[in-house]
Amino acid sequence: MKHISISLLRILTGVALIALTACGKSEFVVEGVVAGADGQVIYLENVGISSVQTMDSLRLTAAGKFTFKKERPQYPDFYRLRLNNQWINFAVDSTETLTFAADAGTFATSYSVEGSENAKAIKAITLAQLDANQAIGKLRKEREGNLIPDTTYQAQVARVADDYKEFALRYIYTAPMSTAAYFALFQQIDGLLFFDLYNRDDSKAYAAVATSFDHYYPGGTRARHLHNLALQSIKVIRQQRAINENAVDVKEINYLDISLPDLRNEKTSLSSIAKDKTVLVNFTAYQTEWSSELNMTLGSLYEKYNPGGLEIYQVSLDSDTHYWKNISSKLPWICVRDPESVYSQIAALYNVKQLPALFLIDKKGNLVKRIEELETLEADIRRLSR
Repeated sequence: MKHISISLLRILTGVALIALTACGKSEFVVEGVVAGADGQVIYLENVGISSVQTMDSLRLTAAGKFTFKKERPQYPDFYRLRLNNQWINFAVDSTETLTFAADAGTFATSYSVEGSENAKAIKAITLAQLDANQAIGKLRKEREGNLIPDTTYQAQVARVADDYKEFALRYIYTAPMSTAAYFALFQQIDGLLFFDLYNRDDSKAYAAVATSFDHYYPGGTRARHLHNLALQSIKVIRQQRAINENAVDVKEINYLDISLPDLRNEKTSLSSIAKDKTVLVNFTAYQTEWSSELNMTLGSLYEKYNPGGLEIYQVSLDSDTHYWKNISSKLPWICVRDPESVYSQIAALYNVKQLPALFLIDKKGNLVKRIEELETLEADIRRLSR
């Protein structure tokens, strides 16, 4: 099991607090050396909540040196250095200079970083996540080769995931206002989050980071995002479990908005169709054997309840664009596609663990239920459409 020293945790807390009072210079610097990368292009990218955007690039020489200077973000934000299909994640929460040293062959795993304790913590979290992914990948191969039964596979996968969460929680609960805590919370396996937004225990981790970001970074996009996630978690858990949480102050909240390209390659947002309507959000894949039957069921519900205000926002994770276009062109509801397919960050934020995944949003804009049984869907739609 990996270990975090107490001194590092204190430094993480201090770094987060220093970010609040940073002044003077308004830019941050990312510099370093990459050995063995002569002629290759290194990219600086901004990692947003649901997208990654290239900010700058540089073709490396034999010396391997690079320098990027960018305006410091108003609130803590996340970035990465990308070389081919490898990347180094880091965050910027103040005016600082981060210095990296890496080798082209092991760019993502064996690098060193100076100038930011949070960047060092993010490296440790990344390695823990990679260890977990490798362990689960090995277990998957054993199951596919009939070397272990499904029950053993599921139990061991859960154990690996729990080990990662135990490691991540040390960052989350000790310095919940830090970018390292935020990063640890949103790590994924197979494109899905380790921390289940709708699990009663995991929701506490979201609440811890959300509360801290609300306090230290009010008005920030990530603070608002976390705030909504935490409140959605409470509401959905309350809806799905018969527990008394009346003492919790839950205000009306917005769903996690989605904006993806439709058939005309124009971005269509969930928020653009959801005002004062009941919306069924469906993550799906048309190339699966069950897709046709599901769409027939949705079709009958749409025909019956659309006159009363039901809308369907269907997100395809199909990798085949032409197949998706062929099927979706025949459907009467909103059809969009995430080009990231199974690596969809949006699906991860909705904590989609398997397809199809269905969520209901009420007329006030609250995500009120995750549909576990298709048999209950019509009753749920009828209740919300009153």
